[in-house]
Amino acid sequence: MMVVTLKRCYSDVDGICGEAAALCCNSSNPQKSLAIARGNGHLSVMEHSAFTFLVEGVSRALLAQLTRHRIASFSVQSQRYIDMSSKCAYVVPPNIKSLRPSAESEFMYQMGMIHGWYKNWQDELLAAGHTQGEANEDARFVLPNATATSLMVTMNARELMHFFELRCCNRAQWEIRQMAWLMLEQCKIVAPELFKDAGPACFRGPCPEGKMTCGNPPKKE
Repeated sequence: MMVVTLKRCYSDVDGICGEAAALCCNSSNPQKSLAIARGNGHLSVMEHSAFTFLVEGVSRALLAQLTRHRIASFSVQSQRYIDMSSKCAYVVPPNIKSLRPSAESEFMYQMGMIHGWYKNWQDELLAAGHTQGEANEDARFVLPNATATSLMVTMNARELMHFFELRCCNRAQWEIRQMAWLMLEQCKIVAPELFKDAGPACFRGPCPEGKMTCGNPPKKE
């Protein structure tokens, strides 16, 4: 099961970004200055913040999408240093679960077969004289995108706004969309001014997806 936890951010995110905005225009009102800066698209003041999230129970497929966001720092559970022969968790797509009553058990049976292949290759590599790390490193090549992992990601508020525009959108893949909304919920608690308009791009104007629009955008409220 996916769990997203905001581990660390500035104690007063709105405050530090507001101070930066006020400095730029020699204002004595940080909150007003921040609102004006955001409204005018002067978003560099939002880079004076940092948010670190612990994300658990997500697939390696999600990881591949997440690391496309380049202005971020990532630390990911290693499949090289961690021996996954005793236990390996998997993420089951909801659409597969909903196909029929037996679909989830069939999916997990397939994952179990793959896990058996992993252990077989690991054992054979160890028997051939390779180290545990080398065996883990090469046996992991058979593991699927569904394999669950944990990671830490750090972004500044400006990059988070961009991330939410893309990944809270209905057209985003379901798993990273779920993660984005969970992250946004927690951002709104600690920095309500910065993130009051955060979310998919359609919250602030027409849908940028053109002909590929979902046709049913989420309600801002």
